[in-house]
Amino acid sequence: MTINEIQDQIIDDFSAFDDWMDKYQMLIELGNNLEALDEKYKTPQNIIEGCQSRVWIQADFDGERIHFTGDSDAVIVKGLVSLILSVFNDQTPDDILGAELYFIEQIGLKEHLSPTRSNGLLAMVKQMRIYALAFKAKK
Repeated sequence: MTINEIQDQIIDDFSAFDDWMDKYQMLIELGNNLEALDEKYKTPQNIIEGCQSRVWIQADFDGERIHFTGDSDAVIVKGLVSLILSVFNDQTPDDILGAELYFIEQIGLKEHLSPTRSNGLLAMVKQMRIYALAFKAKK
């Protein structure tokens, strides 16, 4: 699936709920369903700076697509990690670098996240784009 198709699916999934408490519950479920990151990747170089909670993002490149895994020590943030991983995982560096992430605003995250969680989400996106830029340069 393309990044936009994935974003559209996320928007569709979240539109089933009117109440933000239900949307938070969905984020928690996404986090609970996120596969745990192997302890060997929970290293200082994989920590996302700018997050109040601890967040780790691991990136591997197969020469064409980037494979991301991640984790957090906070349940809602882990749900945010799951969301952003679902959008960027197994995409090409060019697709990641060229993506406009409209789902964040359309599902209401921008207005319903605390400033620290919002900054953390932006830091995750920024780091994933830095990985994409680095892998593109290697290619």
